[in-house]
Amino acid sequence: MPTPTPSPDELLVLTGSYTPDTGGSGAGLAAVRFAPGTGSLKDEPRVSPVPLSGASFLAAHPSLDVVYSTNEADAGAVSAVLRRNDEVLSPLGAPVGSGGANPCHLTVHPDGHWLLTANYGSDTMPGSVAVHRLDADGRIRELTDVAVHEGTGPVRGRQEGSHAHQVVVAPDGRFVLATDLGADAVFTYRLDTRTGHLQQTAVNRARPGSGPRHLAFAPDGTCAWSADELSSTLTCHRYDPDVGTLTAVSRTPATTIRDVSNQPGGIVASPCGRFVWVTNRGADTVAAFRVSGTDLQPIGEVPSGGIWPRGLALVAGHLLVANQHSGTLAALRVLPTGALSRPAPASRVPSVVCTLAL
Repeated sequence: MPTPTPSPDELLVLTGSYTPDTGGSGAGLAAVRFAPGTGSLKDEPRVSPVPLSGASFLAAHPSLDVVYSTNEADAGAVSAVLRRNDEVLSPLGAPVGSGGANPCHLTVHPDGHWLLTANYGSDTMPGSVAVHRLDADGRIRELTDVAVHEGTGPVRGRQEGSHAHQVVVAPDGRFVLATDLGADAVFTYRLDTRTGHLQQTAVNRARPGSGPRHLAFAPDGTCAWSADELSSTLTCHRYDPDVGTLTAVSRTPATTIRDVSNQPGGIVASPCGRFVWVTNRGADTVAAFRVSGTDLQPIGEVPSGGIWPRGLALVAGHLLVANQHSGTLAALRVLPTGALSRPAPASRVPSVVCTLAL
């Protein structure tokens, strides 16, 4: 039987999952087709999975058909994958050491020459941010710097040491910011784009025990919202683009569901800057908020389409939600008010934790 040809109205979406060697049952890097008109997700048999170990986060190169993945393990690594004609995914060189343990997030600098990785760390190795040089074809080359984080927090079992969880470039490109769940801080750096070295310029202290996990910037760069994993809150920070500092100005619960142990996961801000969405692991929901000055106002919360929603991506008027424990990828339509519709039937993707639309 011939393989169905995708509709031109369908989008290719990559998924990352934990593999059997990293405690999951997923394939690593795989692909599904997403139809925004119906919100449906389906397998993409034309694209063979790439068995990347512990593919817990994916990022695209800004100008090349190359995707990067973490390989989350104590002996951490990062990988590059070449995409050709929406049909072929193939490794672009061998995995390269991430400069730390358990890399859990990465991003490509807007100039396309540097890969930035957040290493969560381990019991014996602190969290850190690493920089690799990228070749003109997107290959990962030498490690140019590792900035090791210091700090602890009051939550036993989670904050005995630093745990870098995300690294992002500020909207204007001037500073690099890294959230650290273990140190209750967001570290600010300048990246020397000639040498690939990081210079720490600020340590933005978070509320003790909050555990900042991920940041989402407002499109205009005036503020950023953090998903605080350990306190189950969202914090609005005023951002100073001249010095790269964050100042907390308000805080709101991540979920309205009570009597549940909850950990916020992914956070996304709308391109218009009016809405913010967050996944809730424990409540198993996606919550929507309206931006009102320096506050976030809850405007609705819907089931995530599975269990333990982690990664979140805004794609063609929908939020694609990776539900790790149920192994399902769901699409929630974003309504004009910023509220969310309940998900269409989810696609089965074992141990899925992140997604990336191409």
